[in-house]
Amino acid sequence: MFFYYLDLAWRSIKKTPFLSLLMVLAISIGIGITITTLNIYKMASVNPAGERSSQLFSVQLMSQDPDTWQNISEQITYQDAINLRKSEVPIRQTAMFRTGLAVQTEDVNFSPILEGVRVADSDFFAIFDVPFLYGSPWSKQVDSEGGYKVVISEDLNTKAFGGTNSVGKTLILDRKPYQVVGVIKNWNPSPKYYDVNNGAFNESEQIFVPFSLAPIEEFNSWGNNNSWRHENIRNYNDRLNSEMHWVQYWTELSTPAMQQEYKLWLGNYVEQQQQLGRFKHPEARGEISDVATWMVFNNVVPEDNKVLVGLSVLFLVVCLVNMLGLLLAKFLKRAPEVGVRRAIGASRMQIFSQHLVEVGLIGFCGGVLGLAWAWGALSLLASKFDLTESLSQLDQSMWLIAPVIAVSAAIIAGVYPAWRICTTNPSIYLKSQ
Repeated sequence: MFFYYLDLAWRSIKKTPFLSLLMVLAISIGIGITITTLNIYKMASVNPAGERSSQLFSVQLMSQDPDTWQNISEQITYQDAINLRKSEVPIRQTAMFRTGLAVQTEDVNFSPILEGVRVADSDFFAIFDVPFLYGSPWSKQVDSEGGYKVVISEDLNTKAFGGTNSVGKTLILDRKPYQVVGVIKNWNPSPKYYDVNNGAFNESEQIFVPFSLAPIEEFNSWGNNNSWRHENIRNYNDRLNSEMHWVQYWTELSTPAMQQEYKLWLGNYVEQQQQLGRFKHPEARGEISDVATWMVFNNVVPEDNKVLVGLSVLFLVVCLVNMLGLLLAKFLKRAPEVGVRRAIGASRMQIFSQHLVEVGLIGFCGGVLGLAWAWGALSLLASKFDLTESLSQLDQSMWLIAPVIAVSAAIIAGVYPAWRICTTNPSIYLKSQ
């Protein structure tokens, strides 16, 4: 019976192509805008850490004086990062920050390029589950003693070494030779939760070098550098010993017991620093935030996105109200035909079901066209407003969500017109025949 109703619906649509097209356009525009905002919201709010979200923790310290910042900072000082590395509680831990270096190879035909670089400890790759194509991270010994080792991305490996296994080869960074020890596969978590200070939806770095090289090579910080007091920083050593917050710190704590133990260790560290004359704030403390909490703390998904989704749903409702009016006009126009069908035995339920199938078909067409609108809108936003690729891609789930929303919304809008036409008294139209 469904396919029979579907055939009747298609014939009806062909009889009134202009009116049907108007309805498809009405619902498609509403679906297009709704899917666009819903897609951005979904892509922005995804937790890229997955099941490991509750095992990875960002470390924060309330180390400023009481007459400065009132909130705990997202970053810590270099000297605190060095001290935190001494803890033996975490399974893994890494200090890190973002910098940039000029890249060259031993190939004279390779034009130098400037690339963003992640300065981190070797645990970075295991903590964030970075997949390797060739090689591995540098050794723990490099973390403590320093060493000119580098891990590069698959894309950079293709540019610099033609995509071959480059482990053991030399990459020149700021005119210093670094030995390639690993090549990672294309890896770009979105949001970039491990460093939201430099843009939660920015691309991941192409190059990774040891954190232990920071005091040797005096890497500049390309991220936020927050100071709560004036300090006379004349050289890099002054910067390392300052109270400037510019380093991110992450740990891996796999069990609640381990998390509790680390919190205790962190509390003892804060007390130790207070005794040394630092951490003078009465609320001085250390905190750890898992990935989900960290994203909320940093407002990775702004409230504006939720408001936009709500407004787009309201716009869809307006489109459906217009569709309801068009459906009412279309169905009532066919009242004489329906009267004849009722007279020869068609029940009200059959008439009602037939028209709902037609409404559903119009909704489905509107949903498919709405996906095209959404794809075009995301492409336009990406080109005009520099929207990152991670946000401008149409999520696969939307290919299912859009038709479901469109068909459901169309049926809701079509219930009243379908009910009106199925309750029409057939005798009125039979007399007029």
